[in-house]
Amino acid sequence: MTAIGGWAAGAVTFPRQVEADGPKSVVEDFAYPGADGILAQYGVVLVSGDGHIVFADCATPANGNIGLIRVRTTESVGQNGQVCFKVLGVPGHLELKIPAVFEIRGDGLVAGAGHKAKAELTTDAGQRTVVDVNPSGNTPVGVGASPDNQPTTLLELDVVG
Repeated sequence: MTAIGGWAAGAVTFPRQVEADGPKSVVEDFAYPGADGILAQYGVVLVSGDGHIVFADCATPANGNIGLIRVRTTESVGQNGQVCFKVLGVPGHLELKIPAVFEIRGDGLVAGAGHKAKAELTTDAGQRTVVDVNPSGNTPVGVGASPDNQPTTLLELDVVG
């Protein structure tokens, strides 16, 4: 330190102010809204998503050449073994659990229409696979692809285009 006219000049530090009572940040956890009610009514576990793929009533009318993504299962879930989803935006991501899935139908109602999608599935043994969903047709998975295959649980839907 250097003395200047009786005063010592040096580094002066000031305490930092911390806002203890300031606004808290909001963190999006992507939990699926209304998931408990959908589980109770339809037996479908919706974990999380980005809001671009949403659970839908299978009777929802089409919008031109675009309908719903339809997941078919041998279990008593959804609406008569069918669970439907509407694509609201691209890209879209949804984490869910639907057991015993044997077919996924793209949302295109005519050839060339529909969203490009991928589905991640797993077997009870933990073998995971990712399949491209036909945008305007049926994609057999698990026992739907071959009776010798193990049943599969749908874990994720991703709309990529």
